[in-house]
Amino acid sequence: MVGAGALCQAAALLLAGADAIRVLVSGVPLTLEVPLGSLVISGGFALDALAAVFVLALVIVGLARAVYTPAYLARADHRMAPGTQQALLSLLQASMLGVLVATDVIGFFLPWEIMTAIATALVLADGHHPEVKRAAILYIVINHIGTLAALAGLLILSDGGSLSFDALRNGAADRSDLSYGLGVALTLVGFGTKAGVVPLHVWLPEAHPAAPSQVSALLSGVILKIGVYAMLRSALDLAGPPAAWIGYLLLTVGLASALLGVLYALMQHDLKRLLAFHSVENIGIILLGVGLGVGAQQAGMPALGALALAAGLFHVINHAVFKALLFLCAGSIHLGAHTHDLEEMGGLIRPMPSTARAFLIGALAISALPPLNGFASEWLILEGFIGAKDATSEFLRAAAPLLAAGLALTGALAAACFVKAFAV
Repeated sequence: MVGAGALCQAAALLLAGADAIRVLVSGVPLTLEVPLGSLVISGGFALDALAAVFVLALVIVGLARAVYTPAYLARADHRMAPGTQQALLSLLQASMLGVLVATDVIGFFLPWEIMTAIATALVLADGHHPEVKRAAILYIVINHIGTLAALAGLLILSDGGSLSFDALRNGAADRSDLSYGLGVALTLVGFGTKAGVVPLHVWLPEAHPAAPSQVSALLSGVILKIGVYAMLRSALDLAGPPAAWIGYLLLTVGLASALLGVLYALMQHDLKRLLAFHSVENIGIILLGVGLGVGAQQAGMPALGALALAAGLFHVINHAVFKALLFLCAGSIHLGAHTHDLEEMGGLIRPMPSTARAFLIGALAISALPPLNGFASEWLILEGFIGAKDATSEFLRAAAPLLAAGLALTGALAAACFVKAFAV
């Protein structure tokens, strides 16, 4: 039974989703100004097209989580009380929304830190196990190191001026190549830690399996994407028009994350660790689309650049959908089988037919098999690499076939991994 609290959360999420769709359809940002007369804090909120994509991911996962959580908590045996978990989950979603609508550095990092703290507390919902405590410590330590790096990068980009996002954009032309490169590099490293890109992903396969499944769905489906959002907001927007090397860096990191993520997933016997490494893989796929978008724009192919960037952002939504489904299925499987170890499972399709069907749909989607959503966005990115043969950049022309092959190999390995997971 869905309680009143879940219904209130669903209503709030639906309102946020309606605003996000309105912005995406109209192309007109929504803004709210709160005049504070401060040079440090702009005192406003804004929802533009970039943020709206990630708000939609939050809405989709949040709605599924709100419906799923009451029945899950009624059966789960966690150290943290169900009411406390529900309250923290609501605050976590509110803090994520706060990050996405911030218009200045202080207003961005305040909900960012709240989001990290609440996520750590929720990872500790079953905190009497030593491995859970280790995972929570690793999560908060590594993410705070990343936060410091990102904050340093944005301060360098501000060059001692106002910390509002508008001021950062307006001052982009005045920055030297050195300060621009250092500032962007620090923000990509810092926010890439939250996104779980290789080699900054070490916290991710520890925290996701330790957290309750509805928390894992939010961690993978939304919080990782907020790390991607922060990377794009800082490197492609606040720092001014991106240089070509940013696109090439994103392509390199994206391919490494996609391939290494799926290879690590193939070696896992714990279902939630397997899903966690597939999150690394799919963040890599998103960065492949975004990196191609930047590279194509700089290589004189604006139409291809727009297609690739849209494909990367499309995969943000798609991954949120099927990864939330898979993590919520993993929670149901754990309640039924009392284990995450694939070697100890078997025959679950008979006592859990609905969960089996849902898991199969998610497995097909994450394996990029048609006609499901994972195929749609990965195919668009692959088409982008094929179209890059006409780019003016020799590097992009030479790298495009290799990147296309790497993306295709990633999809094939993901399919092999989920054949194993579903069959077991």
